[in-house]
Amino acid sequence: MTSTPRRTVLAAAVAAAVGSTASYSASASSASADGGGAGARRRPSRPSAASTVDNAVWTSAADWNAGHGDGITVLTGARPGITIGEPVGTVEYADPHTGTTTGWEYATWLSPDHEAATPAGELIASWNADTPAGTWLRIEMIGIYTDGSHTPWYTLGIWAAGDADIRRTSVDDQGDGTSSIWTDTFAIDDTDGDVRLASYQLRLTLHRAPGSAATPTVWRLGAMTSDVPARFEVPATAPGPGAGVELTVPPYSQNVHIGRYPEYDNGGEAWCSPTSSQMIIESWGRRPTPEQLEWVNPDYDDPQVCHAARHTFDYQYNGCGNWPFNAAYAATYQDIQSVVTRIATLTDAERLVAAGIPLITSQSFYEAELDGAGYGTSGHLMTVIGFTEDGDVIANDPASDSNDVVRRVYPRRQFENIWLRTQRYNEAGGVSSGTGGVCYLYFPTNLTAAQRNALASVGIR
Repeated sequence: MTSTPRRTVLAAAVAAAVGSTASYSASASSASADGGGAGARRRPSRPSAASTVDNAVWTSAADWNAGHGDGITVLTGARPGITIGEPVGTVEYADPHTGTTTGWEYATWLSPDHEAATPAGELIASWNADTPAGTWLRIEMIGIYTDGSHTPWYTLGIWAAGDADIRRTSVDDQGDGTSSIWTDTFAIDDTDGDVRLASYQLRLTLHRAPGSAATPTVWRLGAMTSDVPARFEVPATAPGPGAGVELTVPPYSQNVHIGRYPEYDNGGEAWCSPTSSQMIIESWGRRPTPEQLEWVNPDYDDPQVCHAARHTFDYQYNGCGNWPFNAAYAATYQDIQSVVTRIATLTDAERLVAAGIPLITSQSFYEAELDGAGYGTSGHLMTVIGFTEDGDVIANDPASDSNDVVRRVYPRRQFENIWLRTQRYNEAGGVSSGTGGVCYLYFPTNLTAAQRNALASVGIR
């Protein structure tokens, strides 16, 4: 469970934004809106005919070469990516969380323009990267509305895997009166109006210490756009391909960490996202090394959960619930890929589980809406690891008092509606919001044919 109602505000996308983007040297932000127009527009298949979800990704050498690089080297081979080749200049960055201003060499990559398959009310970006000591990334977007006007350049994240050089952060107070950035999500302010996001470009700025030979490496960059309609109910589905399948995923409780590391939001309900992420990362056979865990108090059990919280923490949001930051953390492990997306139906989730791919789902509900939960939440992450023969959902729910009781079975109809709706009545009778099927997917670079097909069925490649 998250410690603030931020997701309620975000999913509804009703608040008007004020202010402007954080100050940043124009030398690193001067690429034109059409500067990356080379290459064909990518229009991946959507998860289902009724879905508005569109996933775009740049991950192959051809993808990277289709964009516009300035000071960038494109890597080929088993895992293509981009690195700093010859820096194009130096920029100063004033870190708002440390109070220090430092100069950094930089290079940029701008994606081709991508036209959303459905004009979109929201966009969430994802990236997979390695940032060795002395390096970091800025992820930005610019878009064109359906009325032909442009968004400003929006910062979607300032990110590094560690926290020694910069503090990983979202940027508040970004908006133009038509759209706003809510921590990690671009959202149209008035979804009852006609204006939507028609197309967009993503920009990466790779930074390193001046004179250094170190460089970030980015293997994957993409975004999910959607225009999920306002809905209190979604159609019920019958048990499908995942019925009777349960994956082996280690169970971790967030509540055993209550009071630990106040500087990373104090454990407990605030750590649902990193706890869920760590469960899925370890289900793929990856985990932190003993050396990486040396900073954790040796009296604490499950130190890897503390590690996940520290390395997903968003210093502006002041919490661990930044969706892309969790996905980016997962991708710091050897040959793991990650994406934040939306899923259209519970049947789509079953296809993933049947292929061996668990998922992390985001939902909100009051206690009486989900039998067996024993709590209510304005926003919570849990893992879907299987389905019973009758199609009920088997979840590793970190909102549990111990690891032994993390595994839960939730009624199918209740779970699918709670997860996939965008509006809900709260316990007081007022109207709150839901995420409309937001989930994290973590999967290895070496996939089986069945896993590739399952991912393709939900629009992921």
